[in-house]
This record gives sequence, C-alpha cells and structure tokens, in this order.
Amino acid sequence: MKLLGGRATGLFNRWLKRRIPAASQVRLNHRQIFIIPTRAGLGLLLLLAVMLLGAINYQNSLVYAVTFILGSLFWVSLHHTYRNLASLELHASGSHAVFAGEAAPLQVRLLAPRHAHQGLILSWPDTQPQRLDVDKQGDRRIDLYHPTAQRGWFSPGRLRIETRYPLGWFVAWSLVDLDWKVLVYPKPLSLPLPAMRSEGEGDGNQPLGEGVDDFQGLRNYQPGDSRRRLDWRAYSRGQGLHSKIFAEPLQNTLWLDLEQTPGVDIEQRISYLCGWIMQLEQQSRPYGLSLAGVRLGPAMGEAHRDQCLRALALYGKAA
Repeated sequence: MKLLGGRATGLFNRWLKRRIPAASQVRLNHRQIFIIPTRAGLGLLLLLAVMLLGAINYQNSLVYAVTFILGSLFWVSLHHTYRNLASLELHASGSHAVFAGEAAPLQVRLLAPRHAHQGLILSWPDTQPQRLDVDKQGDRRIDLYHPTAQRGWFSPGRLRIETRYPLGWFVAWSLVDLDWKVLVYPKPLSLPLPAMRSEGEGDGNQPLGEGVDDFQGLRNYQPGDSRRRLDWRAYSRGQGLHSKIFAEPLQNTLWLDLEQTPGVDIEQRISYLCGWIMQLEQQSRPYGLSLAGVRLGPAMGEAHRDQCLRALALYGKAA
C-alpha cells in the first residue's frame, strides 16, 4: 500500500509540475484552480435530493419551489467561489538568510486587477494559515513563515491558497510554486575560541590583513561595511562615502580551520565555526576561514561575515 501511495504521489507531483510550473509570479486561471464541494455542500446536495423525492412523491409545489431555489443558489455559489480566486496574481518578494532552526520569512505580494478577493487562506502543510482580503485594484503584501531544519538552500515547496467564499459550500484552491530560495546558515553552537594561529614568520615583514589596529587609508564604500568605519567627515565635504581601512599583522589574526575544529561529525564542526564567527564579529576581531578548497579573509565586517557564513552553509552541497 505504501508503494502504491508513493507512486501515486509521484505521478500527481509530476502532473502538477507540468500544469503549474514553478515561477516567481503566477496569475490564477482555470488551469491552476481546483474546486470541489465541502462537507456542508455535500450535505446540502443530499438534502436537495431528499426534498426533490418528497416533492415528486407528494406533488407539493412549495417543496418544488424551495428545492429549485436552493439548487440555483448552490450552482451560483460554485461560480462565485471559483471567481474569488480567478485572476488573482501572486508574486514572490524577497527573503533573507536565516540560521538553521529559525523560521524563514517569505513575502508574497497579491494583486487584484479585476475584482476584490475575500476570505483567502494561504498556508503550507504544518504551518499556521494566514487569512486576508484583497480589495479591487489592491496590492497586498504578507509575510509568511516556514520552519527550517538544515543548512543550505531551502525551498518551502508549493503554497496552498484557498477560499470558501461566499457560503462555504465549495472550496477552491491552487498549489503554486513561487520558486522561493532561501539560504540557511548553520545553527551556531557555543564553544571557547581556539588559540591564535600564526600565518607568517618573522617580525618586521609580515603581510597585513584588514583589522582594527593601524589606520591604513580609505576605500570606496562597499555594501556591508560597518557604519563605525565610515568617514563621515569626507562625506560631509562632498567627497563621497568612504570606509576607513585598518590593518594588523596576519600573525595576530585568528584563523578558523575546519580540519582543526573539534566535533563528532562534520555538521557539528561547521556549527562550531559558525558560532565562532558570530563571537568574533561581536568582539570586532579580524579572522580568516579555511575550508577544504576555500580560503577567506582575514577581514571583518558584515560583508566578510556573510561570505564566511555562505561558505559554511553551502559546504559539501550543490550551490
């Protein structure tokens, strides 16, 4: 039974991928929308069948009238439920990296170019549903959250959007893949910092890395540079935005090496490295990162931190 269920799920997913391919934006139409009666709708159908049999048996015109009125209302409700999703546009907005175990924020933008959409429900399996309305010509943005467990690239899968408007007799839904990709950093673990490891020999001619001790000059501002290093005086004189560069001997720089990091497995060692990076950033200390085939730094600041965390997140995984 499990084998048959797995094959059926695989066939359905392949069919769904062809019918509703992944895209950063989707406009719902008859190809993407599915609709069936709810329990209340099935109960009403059963009631209408019983009422129709009674009207035929007793030739009661009043029961005939009530039956046909309810049947017409049932049919009109189907079209209104479908229309409540039709022409709705969904756009995947930006997201940002998170640490493993945190909920990834995923923003979706909803546009209603033709008419209002009421009683919409958005969710993934095992997540809290979000309910909202979108006015005619409206533009709504909503933040959805999906839990993460492992480092690397994370995709939340197909988002379910449904409605039971107006009477709850039908449920119309769609399963859209908005092609979100979120970078998940390793979960940082606490461990005392390792001992300082020298990268150069001698005392007077050691190479310099970006640090915090000696002022070396200015360079053009780069996204991610610390605000504390911005040269506000030069900026006030109209010379543009520049960052101050400091340097120190590389032998005073802490190098973080995966091969020399303790841990029971590779994931724990990577988590320790992640924790050390966060500690060193809080202490404003320069550091370098050494992985198999990857060598970063030494430096410090948001840009260097993000580069190191990205290398740890994707280590041993397809980029």
